[in-house]
Amino acid sequence: MKPLVRNAALSGYIELSRSLGIDPRALMKRVGLDPVGLALQDRWIPGASVTELLELSATAAHREDFGLLLAERRRFANLGPISLVLREEPDVRSAVELLVRHERMYNELLHGRLTESGGLATVKVSLDPGDPRESREHREQHRDPRATRQAVELAVGAYHGFLRVFLGARWQPLSVCFTHSAPRDPAGHRRLLGPVVEFDREFNGIVLYAEELDTPNAMADPLLRDYARQYFASIAVGDDATELDRIRELIEVLLPTGRCSVEQAAGSLGVDRRTVHRHLAASGQTFSSLVNDTRTQLAEQLVANPRRSLTEISGLLGFSAPSAFSRWFRDQFGVSAREWRARRSGDGPVPN
Repeated sequence: MKPLVRNAALSGYIELSRSLGIDPRALMKRVGLDPVGLALQDRWIPGASVTELLELSATAAHREDFGLLLAERRRFANLGPISLVLREEPDVRSAVELLVRHERMYNELLHGRLTESGGLATVKVSLDPGDPRESREHREQHRDPRATRQAVELAVGAYHGFLRVFLGARWQPLSVCFTHSAPRDPAGHRRLLGPVVEFDREFNGIVLYAEELDTPNAMADPLLRDYARQYFASIAVGDDATELDRIRELIEVLLPTGRCSVEQAAGSLGVDRRTVHRHLAASGQTFSSLVNDTRTQLAEQLVANPRRSLTEISGLLGFSAPSAFSRWFRDQFGVSAREWRARRSGDGPVPN
């Protein structure tokens, strides 16, 4: 399957587009993305569609710095759950290493690398939106850098903003490099990245003094670090995550929307429904059975929480009415949700 990115990669896209006088809805529809779906930050969408959308938007707005303008709107929390751990890392180096090591948790399109040599540190960024049936080396050699210009600048701009969170708003890198050529008017790039931005270089990324990576993280609370890392370890997605894992994650995201279908899942994965069915069949599953298994696991967690009303849980699990949820729960667990909760937590009032 082709690389995916979280919807959070487009955080601020609609507001930025409208401020520049272009129609975000029309452009998103053109590349097969659902504007309403952006409200679901953790939903996964095809990386190639995001890359194409950024290029179309830059052209429509006549802004060669569109990707950087979007990066400027990026917030720390847009990284998702990993941001909770990054805040507690002891220094800049460990935060960057963690971000690079777990980049698949928020962007499968992005490949970052941190290197140090001769007193300098380099954060290199590359994108890989190509056909996974080809080797990565082949894709790198035959890719037109103009097709990913805005996405690359968004990624480098986001890293630049990330480093400034730790090093301060006045911090300047030694150099910000891009492999593509300079824009006609570089004023926007120099405003956002400083006077050190360079084009037609051999890599995309940021160069800084290695000693700056030793800067302590002023946000960190040592008492919270172990808790943050334990939480992250429980949700981290490794490189060995299966296609079944990816589909299950999508089901969890889609259930509360009431639009959890194989078509929606396939669209988010950038494939057709037959491909989804084929991956599920290889694991002895169907889409319906996986939805049911996922609902069962979530129901155990949600119903056990006395602060959640059964009506609310019904909606979170994607049921059209509480009565449908009640019938399903009794079929799965042999008792009503109310009785099951009472047995787990002791007798007491159950919110409707």
